[in-house]
Amino acid sequence: MHGSLPRRDFLRSSALGLGLGSIPGLWNVTPAGADDMKVGPDAARFRPEIEPVVRWIEETPRDKAIETALTHLKHGLSYRDLLTGLFLAGIRNIKPRPVGFKFHAVLVINSAHLLGQSAAVDERLLPLFWALDNFKDSQAQDVKEGDWTLHGVDVAHLPKPHAARAAYVRAMEGWDSDAADTAVASLARSAGAAETMEVVWRYAVRDHRDIGHKPIFAMQCWRTLQAIGWQHAEPVLRSLTYGLLDLQGDQRPAAVGPYEANLVNASKLRDDWSIGRDDPGATRALLAALRSADAEGAAAQALRLINEGVAPGSLWDAVILYAGELLSKNPGILALHAVTASNALHFIYNASGDDTTRKLALLQAVGWLPAYRDRIKPSAGGGIDALEPAELASKGNDAIVEIFDAIGKDRGLAARKTATFIRNGGDPALVFAAARRMILHKGRDAHDYKFGVASWEECTLANDPQWRGAIAAASMYLAPGTSTPDSPLMNRARAAVAEVLK
Repeated sequence: MHGSLPRRDFLRSSALGLGLGSIPGLWNVTPAGADDMKVGPDAARFRPEIEPVVRWIEETPRDKAIETALTHLKHGLSYRDLLTGLFLAGIRNIKPRPVGFKFHAVLVINSAHLLGQSAAVDERLLPLFWALDNFKDSQAQDVKEGDWTLHGVDVAHLPKPHAARAAYVRAMEGWDSDAADTAVASLARSAGAAETMEVVWRYAVRDHRDIGHKPIFAMQCWRTLQAIGWQHAEPVLRSLTYGLLDLQGDQRPAAVGPYEANLVNASKLRDDWSIGRDDPGATRALLAALRSADAEGAAAQALRLINEGVAPGSLWDAVILYAGELLSKNPGILALHAVTASNALHFIYNASGDDTTRKLALLQAVGWLPAYRDRIKPSAGGGIDALEPAELASKGNDAIVEIFDAIGKDRGLAARKTATFIRNGGDPALVFAAARRMILHKGRDAHDYKFGVASWEECTLANDPQWRGAIAAASMYLAPGTSTPDSPLMNRARAAVAEVLK
């Protein structure tokens, strides 16, 4: 096997859990303490138990951040408090307009956390250390661009609790950032988590600006809050709301994309739309529409299929397959976001309890893909659902090594080998376990983390198992391979951990 990651490590089984396992000295759950940590009078202030953690993250120079974090962990800081402090540092210091670019310091936190939780115990901290370094880079960029800070909430204008939801809807419909800010703060203080997020989900699926980052932001906020606790929700939801209302300088206070048309389409779905028959033929029919139709035509096909009795899961398979197909045709940032935005809309579909929001999440996922396609201009050729088999010289774990060796030579070949491996009964989990290890050692960009998690999740969520090979195959067009150089930052982080554990 090529590269600096030994075969025995490459195939090492992962340990699961939420803590730091048995690493000596790093699993005490007492939060770090700090005295006299102060923030400016206009800045949002966090809960007293986490404010000191956020402050040292904000104030520590980038070249000392990992070693400082390890020192705090060794002296009692919990993994959860480090995760919380890092997320909230991004919320306070990084402007969520546009939702993307330097703001990936926030968007990537949950993905890094999830990758860490499936890593071997001695590597569980590495994704969080990568995210810490990424935050320091984004923090420096934000300072250069004006040093934005999330301000304290305007308490004098908070709506009464019973009026907060209506005030939020009114503000979001009017694209009124100030009114929405106080309304969501009041909601976070007075309503439960599910009730608050329900109204947020609706506006997360509305607008295709920022190439799909808005639902990604909403999904990542919810999932990170589930890990760190809803008690931290208010500043997070204020940042999210501010990002959802980003118009990118556009003077039109309206959504970009087919939202208004899909509100009408949602009303035309049959009453029992959420159940039906699984139909791979319907998946292929929607795939065909996505390859050529505009947003209106693709939505019309989805509407027809659902109303003919097809289950939504068969349509979601088409959405995820086509996003992967775009990646296979033209690997790049737009196709990557076709995958991650589709994953976020799929998550919201499963998380929401509102019938209309769930319909919209599906219809928007269908309607956004033609927009990605038209910008990407994919090359002609066979579809992701019809990959030609590629011979595998090995079996089992050795076949996984063969696949990742192929990435550095021919990504298309690696994709075909992946599809062949899974079609022949190979376990997709082996493919993604190796991909996670690759990201931990070689990942250099937030998109490596976001994409890796989204791809694996969609492979496990495939409604029809026959599509798992194609979904996993598409991920090979961006996954690091064994010949990809190791990340210098991760080498430094591993060395720092080893030094602490001596």
